[in-house]
Amino acid sequence: METQTSNDLMQMEDKYGAHNYHPLPVVLAKGEGVYVWDIEGKRYFDFLSAYSAVNQGHCHPRIIAALKEQSEVLTLTSRAFYNDKLGPYEKFITDFFKYDKVLPINSGVEAVETALKLARKWAYEKKGVEAYKAKIIFASGNFHGRTLAVISASVDPDSTTGFGPFMPGLEVVAYNDLEALEDALKDPNTAAFIVEPIQGEAGVFVPDEGYLSGAKALCEKYNALFIADEVQTGIARTGRLLATCGNCDCGNKCEHKPEVKPDILVLGKALSGGVFPVSAVLANDDIMMCIKPGEHGSTFGGNPLACAVAIAALEVINDEDLAANAMTLGKIFRERMQQLADKSALVKLVRGKGLLNAIVINDSETSKTAWNICMKLRDNGLLAKPTHGNIIRFAPPLVMNEDQLHECCDIIEKTILEFKL
Repeated sequence: METQTSNDLMQMEDKYGAHNYHPLPVVLAKGEGVYVWDIEGKRYFDFLSAYSAVNQGHCHPRIIAALKEQSEVLTLTSRAFYNDKLGPYEKFITDFFKYDKVLPINSGVEAVETALKLARKWAYEKKGVEAYKAKIIFASGNFHGRTLAVISASVDPDSTTGFGPFMPGLEVVAYNDLEALEDALKDPNTAAFIVEPIQGEAGVFVPDEGYLSGAKALCEKYNALFIADEVQTGIARTGRLLATCGNCDCGNKCEHKPEVKPDILVLGKALSGGVFPVSAVLANDDIMMCIKPGEHGSTFGGNPLACAVAIAALEVINDEDLAANAMTLGKIFRERMQQLADKSALVKLVRGKGLLNAIVINDSETSKTAWNICMKLRDNGLLAKPTHGNIIRFAPPLVMNEDQLHECCDIIEKTILEFKL
């Protein structure tokens, strides 16, 4: 077969694939730890981590070993039957995150949809909301995926234009605004408030201290469920196991104070270390047991392969203390980026927690400046991606060491300082 170049493969995707993504023009063929290689053999630092799915690094040997071992024995039974991996996995993950029950599913948005259905069911069965009048509150600027249900609460025209009509029963309030949230919660038909503890796709917006705990307290006051979408922020990304840190035991090691334990916790992405589609919804019995047989499910949800991979992925997070590493390196990264901002008028703002960070470029949201900077970063051996035109998100694998981080900061600094508008 004739050797194909990056350009050949990009043209193939363009011809035969749907045009629902706008990738940075690089064709990756191999990954290991913090590095990826393109088809021509050039090595790059990965500073996106598949949107925080590869927290444990590319192709972590322990996770790959679990995948290989289970794939040779049993991959799928569906939930029509029991299998020998699901029960142990359910016990492992509920012990790990300290909840009574887990509902295993596949992708992040499927887990979000599951949480929404569960909240509505709880509202009708436990809160006494009149049938089909339950309301769920979302935070403005949210990104929970791209199904019809969640884009019905999106304010991003790229997500919504051309896809209506939208699902009723959803209300959007300002993010990081407890007064607006309380006004919405006063409606007795409110089932839940769903929020990303840090809004990633919106540009790594970190709320004020006390926002999450205040939101949880308001939900308790008005008897509504607090749902945390930690698909991107969870699994050690922000310097602790969860950004909400409801079961945080890290004491003074923690970069930000423990705040809340969600009534419903939504996880995905790094739950498999980027090796296999795995997501989960966790809740206690009084909520989770509202779902009965036949009311929700998935052919692949809870399959043996996913269970084996997820256990290995969580063990790696724990055994390698990746939350602490993210906390330590995140502080160093923001310090380096702030030093860069002090030297360059091109960098307007630096923000983030742990190893989920962003720099805001001093240009308009409609500009291509951030994209062009990412192209130069690519040329210099580092892969990142802009969001909203003038924001660059930086989220490397959590297995990165300090020397590698400084090398990456040197690349970013060189690129920014040499960049010409």
